[in-house]
Amino acid sequence: MMWQDLVENFADWPSLVKVWPLLAQGLLVTAELSLVALPLGLAAGLAIGIGCALGGRALRIALLCWIDLFRAFPLLVLLILITYALPFLGLTLPTFAAAVLALVLNNSGYYGEIFRAGLASVPHGQREAAAALGLPPLKAMLLVVLPQALRGVLAPLASNSLELVKGTSVAAMVSLPELLRSARVAQEQTYNPTPLMAAAALYFLLLWPFAHLVARLERRMLRGRAR
Repeated sequence: MMWQDLVENFADWPSLVKVWPLLAQGLLVTAELSLVALPLGLAAGLAIGIGCALGGRALRIALLCWIDLFRAFPLLVLLILITYALPFLGLTLPTFAAAVLALVLNNSGYYGEIFRAGLASVPHGQREAAAALGLPPLKAMLLVVLPQALRGVLAPLASNSLELVKGTSVAAMVSLPELLRSARVAQEQTYNPTPLMAAAALYFLLLWPFAHLVARLERRMLRGRAR
């Protein structure tokens, strides 16, 4: 009897079939959020890392403050401020754009620190050698220093990217119909928690390969340090 109750409440197939189009739409929005915010966050973080490496003292201090600010700022609070506070300043963004902006700003701090530390770990002699070959500083950074830095930061970059994809779920708080929001709406329609269980399974199927890749990169990085 208990097993039958569990199935009826958490794995009710008729309820899942009924709301599947809604869940599929939510999964698509989650994927779109991730595909837009991820490269923008990486680009912003890379720009911050390069700015810290090549900029003057004032620029480095400003960028370090940026990193500290957005790493300390909760993503949900940032999203709510962008969605509900900016209109008072005359700027109203669609919920999708607001969610992307919140994800990019929040993760630019994490990506920026990862790139900054990675670039700083490359011996300064590499830049001097590139300068001796006639490469300007930015070109030397992109062609000589950055490829070496990436070897040591692939694992944390992948790990933070995983967190970014999971962070898309906060968009449910501003009624963006991503996967979690769609599952909650589906639950209200069916009076059954099965849609939430289905959403959890979809998150797992979406993120497990990524988590497995992160674990492999971390093990490879540890083996490289042990040599």
